[in-house]
Amino acid sequence: MSLDPHSSDASQAGPVFFDRQELGLVLRVYGRMVAAGEWRDYAMIGHKEVAEFAVFRRSGDAPLYRIEKRPALRLKQGQWAVIGEGGHVLKRGRDLAQVLRVFDSRKFTVVE
Repeated sequence: MSLDPHSSDASQAGPVFFDRQELGLVLRVYGRMVAAGEWRDYAMIGHKEVAEFAVFRRSGDAPLYRIEKRPALRLKQGQWAVIGEGGHVLKRGRDLAQVLRVFDSRKFTVVE
């Protein structure tokens, strides 16, 4: 067993979570949507295989969108995904900034 913190065994220990840079990108989009009056609350959770940032229209509602980080998929279809309310993957990829462009005002409108 290797004690190297960069080994694959060490990366699987503990929950997956967002690093500071990733969280900064996500919070920038969140702030923009809050300012537009679309989102009102969020929740973050780290699981063994996935980190989630869920956004809500109201705190008692089901999440409108979930931004997921799944490191196990980074070499396949990409570790980042934006998932809509119905569980549909709206965008997936290897670059978080590119995936978050699904929320750009020119390409995205909230439908009630």
